[in-house]
Amino acid sequence: MSEEAAARPGNLLANLPQNVPEELTEILASGSGLRVERIVSTGHRSPDDFWYDQHEREWVLLLQGAATLQFADPPESIDLIPGDHVDIAAHRRHRVESTSATEPTVWLAVFYQD
Repeated sequence: MSEEAAARPGNLLANLPQNVPEELTEILASGSGLRVERIVSTGHRSPDDFWYDQHEREWVLLLQGAATLQFADPPESIDLIPGDHVDIAAHRRHRVESTSATEPTVWLAVFYQD
């Protein structure tokens, strides 16, 4: 990102897509051992037989919409509303069980190393 682009304000809730076939991920910033993403979901969910198993930690904040995260070990489901955040340990298997189908669900995800 150029210094000029970094100096302009952005809005995480602007220009939200309404009908996308797949979840939309946009990298907002990245550096050594760190990545910040805006993720937009509208009724999207992980496939039934799929689990994220990431080598990095993920801190995620729900900005808009609603979602349910499911964890494998130990088995647990967490319902999220705007303002809720979760810090997911590396290699903790998880999936998106559901997101709001009536409005875009907007996540701010920060991936980092321990």
